[in-house]
Amino acid sequence: MLVLYSSILMFFSGLVVFSSKRKHMLLMLLSLEFVVLALYLNIFMFLKVCDHEYFFSMIYITMSVCEGALGLSMLVSMIRVHGNDYILSFSSLW
Repeated sequence: MLVLYSSILMFFSGLVVFSSKRKHMLLMLLSLEFVVLALYLNIFMFLKVCDHEYFFSMIYITMSVCEGALGLSMLVSMIRVHGNDYILSFSSLW
């Protein structure tokens, strides 16, 4: 039960950081990864309690790693083009 409460706390704290630190792309990506890890913990605990196979959790963690690599590559290309990771410095968004 403690793991469930801690994963819910992790999820909502990740969402709070994501919504409050929306200026920097790196902090947004880190908070999204924190939310993904909290959801992974929830899925893993659900599969463990229901006595199911863990194959879906492997697929989920694989997709989340791909999402993290894509976000990191976008961050690197944004820093190369604009020189920083501020979201508001995009001239194409405004």
